[in-house]
Amino acid sequence: MGMSLKSGEGEDDLGEVSEINVTPFIDVVLVLLIIFMVAAPLSTVDVAVDLPSSNAPPAERQGEPVYLTLKRDLSLALGEEAVASGALAAALDRQTGGNREERVYLRADEAVAYGDLMETMNALRTAGYLKIALVGVEAAPPAGAQPPAPPAP
Repeated sequence: MGMSLKSGEGEDDLGEVSEINVTPFIDVVLVLLIIFMVAAPLSTVDVAVDLPSSNAPPAERQGEPVYLTLKRDLSLALGEEAVASGALAAALDRQTGGNREERVYLRADEAVAYGDLMETMNALRTAGYLKIALVGVEAAPPAGAQPPAPPAP
């Protein structure tokens, strides 16, 4: 492919070829493909993550917040009353007065699996409540730390 043979008498030189030799390019691409095929599974290793707790001051709330709690046994509680998962939409409508723009504060037990928490969030989304806030535990300040100074006027 990279050269042209001419039949001429007494001519030892090969003529110039105007075609591009792509064989080295293909070799490089195949080597890179093999490298990425070997390296890709190594980069998807499960990593244990300990998420930090927040020490930011809580935002001021307007009115009484709507708390939905996912307990350890995967039962739901809206405020203080138990709610069946099938009746979640109706209970939320009663609690919020049908206002689907109101924020729902979702809190879950530490032992609840991530998939179960996502199922509850999907149930909220199906019910039409798209403003969902996850509730966490406020961390205690480190020993010897001073509280933040109030903002200047």
